[in-house]
Amino acid sequence: MNDQQPTAEALESITRMNEQQLDSLPFGAIRLDANGTILSYNHAESQLTGRDPKSVIGKNFFTDVAPCTNVQGFAGRFREGMARKQLHAIFPYRFDFKMAPRDVSVTLFYSQQTDSAWVFVREEKR
Repeated sequence: MNDQQPTAEALESITRMNEQQLDSLPFGAIRLDANGTILSYNHAESQLTGRDPKSVIGKNFFTDVAPCTNVQGFAGRFREGMARKQLHAIFPYRFDFKMAPRDVSVTLFYSQQTDSAWVFVREEKR
């Protein structure tokens, strides 16, 4: 993902990466099942949040890990997109749960290949 909005094709290529490749990405990548349970949590996201991937995998992203995202503008978009199996939304967000507030750009993406949603997080530089 560069400074331009990522295409669906570029995002789909990321969803085919193995864990080691995901860990080499310069931005956060979180894979969620249809219920919001974390299936994958890469190194960049761990660095951004200070959370060990092993401590969050298997937990619900919206209620257990980042409850600040359990709002219509974030979790609502996720639920609607998962119901339609069509999701590609990019929006600014401020993470502030159990960490210093961080302004980020979030991309929510549904992958047909993995039948899961991905949350890509890039910290906004000031």
